[in-house]
Amino acid sequence: QVQLVESGGGLVQAGGSLRLSCTASGSFSSLNVIMAWYRQAPGKQREWVAGITRGGTANYADSVKGRFTISRDNAKNTVYLQMNSLKPEDTGVYYCKANVIGHDYWGQGTQVTVSS
Repeated sequence: QVQLVESGGGLVQAGGSLRLSCTASGSFSSLNVIMAWYRQAPGKQREWVAGITRGGTANYADSVKGRFTISRDNAKNTVYLQMNSLKPEDTGVYYCKANVIGHDYWGQGTQVTVSS
């Protein structure tokens, strides 16, 4: 079993920044974990935002490319999402997902609200 705890959400004005964190705990090796961030806006489906491989290769959705940065600290089993130049359309619940040897685990989500 893997447990994920997210933090760092909040209310910010357009153009501002937030940093989300997600820490994983359980019986696993960090080398076997692929991490990703998703988000879900009100009335919309959950969408992938960014992912990072075990080796640290990052990928981003076009909508956040150049503004968001995903990173990970394997020693702390933590993945981060640095969000800059935030826009009102970035508003939503942000979820952390860990894939451990083919099994997906989700965090409880953290709310991000960007005011115009």
